Amino acid sequence: MENREMSLYDHIGELRKRIMIVIAFFMIAMIVGFFLAKPMITYLQSAPTAQDLPMNAFRLTDPLKVYVTFAFFSAILLAFPVILYQIWAFISPGLHEKEQKITLSYIPIAFLLFLTGISFSYFILFPFIVDFMARLAEQLGITEQYGINEYFSFLFQITIPFGFLFQLPVVMMFLTRLGLITPDLLSRIRKFAYFILLVIAGFITPPEVVSHLMVTVPLLFLYEFSIWVSRLTYRKVLKAEREYQKEMEEQAEQEKQNHQ
Repeated sequence: MENREMSLYDHIGELRKRIMIVIAFFMIAMIVGFFLAKPMITYLQSAPTAQDLPMNAFRLTDPLKVYVTFAFFSAILLAFPVILYQIWAFISPGLHEKEQKITLSYIPIAFLLFLTGISFSYFILFPFIVDFMARLAEQLGITEQYGINEYFSFLFQITIPFGFLFQLPVVMMFLTRLGLITPDLLSRIRKFAYFILLVIAGFITPPEVVSHLMVTVPLLFLYEFSIWVSRLTYRKVLKAEREYQKEMEEQAEQEKQNHQ
């Protein structure tokens, strides 16, 4: 009982250590983010999507809020690989040496997918939504006067979730490697997963069919791709288990012959 309690305390201590490292690095990244915020805001204001939109500060604190928001999300982007590494470092003691090396290689893949998701939403989805809203305002005879805080809040609402949603293949690959899910399970719950993705797409996009489909369809493809990735990973896991079992049997046979 005492050993179990000590083991639990060790896990809590290790988790606390990892969280403190993440917080410390995030604070450093936040400081760096304050220096990156201004050039990023200037660049995005001059981008084709925003350069023709009249932006205003409707509240005295809007410029400060936008500045801090950019610093915050810049810090998330900079700290993301560190967060992934600390998650890996926390669970890696429970993995075999080969599994540790394989799962460690997931970190750059996850970061690349994070950037891919943000890029897809910013360069493809976001311009379409802005253009649709502008055409709708023109048809209704509405003069566009956007608040800079509302514009960038909407930008983050569209882009940041996609960075995390694009982690789906890596998450499925990782959970398959741990034996928590199988490709057959993912196939059986496909309809339920599709419904959840439809709901998520509804929260991300405005209440408009075309933009909703532009979000939903890539998410459905992403889920199918995750099943394929899970299937490949599962085959490798089964192969590794067979090799390990064969190695153990050969070792046991060798020890038996030595005793004889």
